Amino acid sequence: MASRVGDVAEDKQTPSYEQAREELTEVVRRLETGGLTLEQSIELWERGEKLAALCEEWLQGARVKLAAAMAQRQEPQANGSDEAPF
Repeated sequence: MASRVGDVAEDKQTPSYEQAREELTEVVRRLETGGLTLEQSIELWERGEKLAALCEEWLQGARVKLAAAMAQRQEPQANGSDEAPF
C-alpha cells in the first residue's frame, strides 16, 4: 500500500482502523476454521496481509500524532522558567 495514514483518512474506499481490524478478525477465523480450497485460503491470506498492513499504518499514524501531542504538551515546560505557574 503506497498511501500514508493522512491519505488513508481521505480515501473513501479505505476502511477505518476498526473496520479493517474487524475484517481481519473474520479472515483469521475463516482460515482457522478450514474447509477452504487452497486458492480460497491463499486469497484470504493475501487479504489478511493487506488488512494487517493497513491496521499497522493506522496505528503508526496514531503513534505519530500522540508523540506530537505529548511533545507539544511538554514544550511550554521546557521553554518556561523554573518558576511555579502560580
